[in-house]
Amino acid sequence: MRLVFVADGRSPTARNWVSGFADAGFEVHLISTTPSDWQIPLASLHMVSVAYSGLAKPLKPGAVQPQSRGLLSGARAMNLRASARKWIGPCLLKTPAEKIRCIVEEIQPDLVHAMRIPFEGMVTAQAGFSQPLLVSVWGNDFTLHASATPGMRKRTRETLQRCDGLHADCRRDLVLARQWGWRDGAPEIVLPGNGGIKPDIFYPRPDTEKISPGLAAVLDNIPRGTNLVVNPRGFRGYLRNDTFFRSIPLILAQKPETLFLCPAMAGEPQAQMWLDRLNIHNAVRLLPRLSPEEMAQLFSMSHIAVSPSEHDGTPNTLLESMACGAFPIAGDIDSIREWITDGENGLLIDPADPVQLADAVLRALRDFNFRGGVVEKNQAEVTAHAAQPDVFRRAVAFYEQIISRSHVE
Repeated sequence: MRLVFVADGRSPTARNWVSGFADAGFEVHLISTTPSDWQIPLASLHMVSVAYSGLAKPLKPGAVQPQSRGLLSGARAMNLRASARKWIGPCLLKTPAEKIRCIVEEIQPDLVHAMRIPFEGMVTAQAGFSQPLLVSVWGNDFTLHASATPGMRKRTRETLQRCDGLHADCRRDLVLARQWGWRDGAPEIVLPGNGGIKPDIFYPRPDTEKISPGLAAVLDNIPRGTNLVVNPRGFRGYLRNDTFFRSIPLILAQKPETLFLCPAMAGEPQAQMWLDRLNIHNAVRLLPRLSPEEMAQLFSMSHIAVSPSEHDGTPNTLLESMACGAFPIAGDIDSIREWITDGENGLLIDPADPVQLADAVLRALRDFNFRGGVVEKNQAEVTAHAAQPDVFRRAVAFYEQIISRSHVE
């Protein structure tokens, strides 16, 4: 197949998915909406900025948030930009859509796959080419973005009316898609959004395994017997990191030998503010952005992985942490309940309640049999439904289904 992907080329989710097809020998062309430095073989790479996405900076392992202060710094700036884009972005699709149309007409692919509704799916749906269009739904496309502004509502409906296939990472989003105009009987599939969990990277690492030098440098001098709790989500507008940080003093009051690890939060002003306000510097390590291999090592070392999210599909880090043996504690939302049954293979909490989160962490730390008893079950669940080789085979078959259907029609 000759494939064109329209995606945020910085996104680890998009990179994992696209690289799976490139590594398998498909002819892969990428139209990236952000500046991207790809190390995998692509037939072509194009940059088309959508709603100022071209101003984004590359995300690299080891990267630290630049130190800044004031209203427009760190996560605050990210949230303000996201809010502005929801109002302005739907009005700025004509020019980038025309660029995408010209690229697609030159390449003549068998299929175009836009990864995410805002704004990759929206702009691609406006491009007016004749090839079949597949659109991926990411975890908060419907629950957070679709109804944010009149323009977002209109463009979301138009995208679902135009696309020929729909890919979601949770069953909930296929239900929600119908409320936004998705057609009964049209091709649809539920697969992990990042193309699946790679079993050669995400697995329980033995205690004797030597960790990478980069990870060792930021995890030095951890006393033996320390409880390790990791929050792998970084800062996003739909994550309640305020809940996470507020829970820490409550946990330390009963389990002072606990250390909280926070990848992709180094240099983030809001994180530093919480450490200052709550005086928890000694119990928290704000880490730089880590590579997949380093994340796998961190998950294997950690006793608990937390995800205090209000809006989500299936977070890749949730599956990765489960595959590596960390005990999952997450926000109690529909999509997460597709993977976690509260009290059976993890714990679900109100993402706005720091007391609930603290109680869940303390329960898991105290009850070793409960915590240890879910490890094999979660590993088996991820292997059965999210392992990369099987996900890739199903994705290829789904692409072929959409292409064949378009030829018939």
